[in-house]
Amino acid sequence: MKFGFISSFGTIDQHVALARETEEHGWDGFFTWDAINLDGEWAMPVYDPFSVLAAAAAVTERITLGAMVFAIPRHRPWELAQRALTVDRLSGGRLVLPVGVGVTDDRGFTSVPGQATGLKERAAQLDETLAWLEQSWSGEDFEFHGEHISTGPFRFPEQPVNGRIPVWPVGVWDAERPPAKNLRRTLRWDGIVPQLRGTADDLTTEQITGLVDWLTAHRSDETGTNATDTRGDRPFEIILQGKLSTDPAKAAEQARAMADAGVTWWIESWWDPAKDTAESLLEKVRQGPPSL
Repeated sequence: MKFGFISSFGTIDQHVALARETEEHGWDGFFTWDAINLDGEWAMPVYDPFSVLAAAAAVTERITLGAMVFAIPRHRPWELAQRALTVDRLSGGRLVLPVGVGVTDDRGFTSVPGQATGLKERAAQLDETLAWLEQSWSGEDFEFHGEHISTGPFRFPEQPVNGRIPVWPVGVWDAERPPAKNLRRTLRWDGIVPQLRGTADDLTTEQITGLVDWLTAHRSDETGTNATDTRGDRPFEIILQGKLSTDPAKAAEQARAMADAGVTWWIESWWDPAKDTAESLLEKVRQGPPSL
């Protein structure tokens, strides 16, 4: 299992510095986040994720880079493709794209006429944008005609370093009523960032095991391969967010349980604006990930 860390608070300089520290202290990934303008306790400076990741790419050599998560319906596909390709190339192919429909309390949705705010429409835009993005990696001329996105000829003559950029969609899990359409979206790509339906609670190891069993049983339907194969030569990642114990032994025990349940990435995430600061994040990063 790999370990990442989300830089949730700080100035632009502190975010970039934390990326360097993340690599120096043995983590496998550095993640920022994607918002434009929020209210209330989140009314703070928020930076363009691709700019943060470009700066992080310049001060690191090894770690995976991404955002938890990119609000895809808010991005124009052609601009998303160019910005993602730029960071992918700057980093030597270390970019990943965790993606979702976005939160509608962001004024980038609510204050812009014509932006989709309904879940169904945003989900459709997510699917079309990802399809557009994948076509942009071909290096060939293409046109796109969908329900929400329609464009004439485009061509991005330089492909991503590894031919394509891994995409990790958010997937909703409900053991009693698995939302098949939502989960099958993740199976068409490279991983899943799971969330429980109707709650922000963390998944238990039992719930993770149930999710992994469902994905294993249905992956061949989407990929044409069995569940242990990869898409090309890429594994299918199970990416979980949360907070491990501050006690190293307990944290290692928790991480082993998650790995045994099928988690391949643990992303350490601290999101309390009343308690968490750039300084506290730096302290946690310097403790390093658990030793398994």
